[in-house]
Amino acid sequence: MSFTPKISLPLCILGALALSTALAAPPEKKPAAPDQVAAESKRANEFFDQKFDEYVTRHPQFASQLGLKIGYDKWEDLSDASTAQDLAASLENLAELKRKFDFNALDPQTQLSWRLFEQDVERNAAGFRYRFHNYPVNQMHAWHTMVPTFLMNIHRVDTVSDAEAYIARLKGVAAQGDQVIANLEKRAAIGIVAPKFVFPLVLDASRKVIQGRPFTESGEDSTIMADFTKKVGALKEIDDAIRKRLLDKAKQALLTSVQPAYRKLIAWLEQQEKTATDDVGAWRFPDGRAFYEYALQRTTTTDMTADEIHDLGLEEVARIHGEMRQIMRKVGFKGDLQAFFKFMRTDKQFYLPDTDAGKADYLARATKIIDTMKGRLDEVFATKPKADVVVKAVETFREKSAGKAFYQQPAPDGSRPGMFYVNLADMKSTPTYELEGLAYHEGIPGHHMQIAIAQELQGVPKFRRLGSTYTAFTEGWGLYTELLPKEMGLYQDPYSDFGRLALELWRAARLVVDTGLHHKQWPRQQAIDYLVKNTPNAEGDCVEAINRYIVAPSQATAYKIGMIKILELREKAKQALGAKFDLRQFHDVVLTNGPVPLDVLEELVDRWVKEKQGRRRSGGAAARFSD
Repeated sequence: MSFTPKISLPLCILGALALSTALAAPPEKKPAAPDQVAAESKRANEFFDQKFDEYVTRHPQFASQLGLKIGYDKWEDLSDASTAQDLAASLENLAELKRKFDFNALDPQTQLSWRLFEQDVERNAAGFRYRFHNYPVNQMHAWHTMVPTFLMNIHRVDTVSDAEAYIARLKGVAAQGDQVIANLEKRAAIGIVAPKFVFPLVLDASRKVIQGRPFTESGEDSTIMADFTKKVGALKEIDDAIRKRLLDKAKQALLTSVQPAYRKLIAWLEQQEKTATDDVGAWRFPDGRAFYEYALQRTTTTDMTADEIHDLGLEEVARIHGEMRQIMRKVGFKGDLQAFFKFMRTDKQFYLPDTDAGKADYLARATKIIDTMKGRLDEVFATKPKADVVVKAVETFREKSAGKAFYQQPAPDGSRPGMFYVNLADMKSTPTYELEGLAYHEGIPGHHMQIAIAQELQGVPKFRRLGSTYTAFTEGWGLYTELLPKEMGLYQDPYSDFGRLALELWRAARLVVDTGLHHKQWPRQQAIDYLVKNTPNAEGDCVEAINRYIVAPSQATAYKIGMIKILELREKAKQALGAKFDLRQFHDVVLTNGPVPLDVLEELVDRWVKEKQGRRRSGGAAARFSD
């Protein structure tokens, strides 16, 4: 039985939304003079940056992720009131933009900023009614693992003041934990409770955070205590008395704030686990079908329906199976595709030892692949990032729940490199034949290159460089860059090329199982069985993947949809330009405007093509837009 929660927009949001709607974009006017365009564009970009800075000031954790020490002793306000206030502020900002600026007097790049700013506000307003349609605590990305990973990877300790801020954040864990539980209770009241399989995973990870000293009298330091001790130990020019005082204060905060917060969360989860069911899929949420279609549109930035995406996935799976059979014949394997999958899952040549030495070897190989690609970038890229990327193993306390590989962006000020994380908890789930493709996707020329270039753009407002996220663009680029090295002559080992196809197959199968789970009401086991049958991945991989797709409806559809669009646009440009097509310039069009929706990306490429053809002149890759 489904029902729709009674969720109303606060009056402040309704007023701002009405004002925003009333102030439509101005009609076309006579083109402004160049000096007027320059002045108006400068003023508009200052407006965008001012509003971004105001947002950062309200969100101290986001500020820390940007390398800024604003509100360095505070956590985010996770209350529903804060969410409503953010939306009200963004709607008022949009209304102010339309009151104070003339769209037709802006240069092309600033017109693009206007459009993206407006679209972002409108999509957030449209999604406000679904703000409870998620699981704040799940095995993939949630508060219980965020606290230690944020403190370890984001909170720098360069001074005693920074150490005091770290301690203040430890003291604030209890209050934020209470907000998390309040948010869980709101969702439970409208029937949104995580499936039963989630609870053992999050409980295990939560318990591990409060293991070790000072939570226990003996043994090794807990994860957070070890991190703080290391950071304070690295501070120079402080004496032992100050260092001891800081360590004592941290221990006290861990015992009086962190431990009680985690114990309270654990107790709450243990109670909720008793009533959780095995039902999965967004269809079971209040107004769940409408929510999932909205989620697909937001994730893919297209109007594709769940059925269209499902059918596309089936077609892509069949196509990739065909290419895999070609590799099977190339290496002389005797048997059908299922037998080849079993061979790739089990043959020892594809797996490193599950030892410290084996894990170190894996990290070294990943680093070497990225370093080799760095030396080839000039062949296909005109613009390259300044920020570096490092390879890291996922921390042990979250190995069981974290994904196979993921990327953490660098600090814009250069104080923290990009990080390509690999999960080495089970080396039997980490075949070496997939390593090359993973390194390209997460590192170079994939996520690191796209995100770092966006952060380093000049003449583009901060919200586009640092705040915008379009999953289909970002993940589509990541998947595209698994194929690009193949076109450059890499993947010389046919088994590595099979690994590339295995990763693409994985993303194609996601289109099938994500829509299967959330639209077609597949039970969890049916989705697991589909992956086991149609991919070479180990059953454990398939279980973890389905668990991920269940708690993040639609997210997994972005990869293949985005990749297909980028390839489609590249081929379209090649056909139109012929000998004039330049791959380096095409990549500049894609990357040097920052992340954008796929329809906007198509506009950018089309205008670049027209410019190259000489039929139209514009001021740059981002041609003038008229609404």
